[in-house]
Amino acid sequence: MAMNTSFTIGIVAISMLLHAAYSTIQYRTLLKITEDEFTGPPYEVLVELMLVMVLSLFAGLTVPGNFRSILPDSDENR
Repeated sequence: MAMNTSFTIGIVAISMLLHAAYSTIQYRTLLKITEDEFTGPPYEVLVELMLVMVLSLFAGLTVPGNFRSILPDSDENR
């Protein structure tokens, strides 16, 4: 995939992470109004966070480019 596409996927992952945080805050506010106990974020937020993790890992591994050898006697280090 092109680096531009991977970078875009990373931006989408960051915006999804912000959305999940906002949704959790909104959910906690609703629970305070209804005087219910907070037991954890909603299922939809957990699914969104798992998707964010996958997208972030993909973007993090593809945006920097190709990996290079770290062996001291490698020809790539010269």
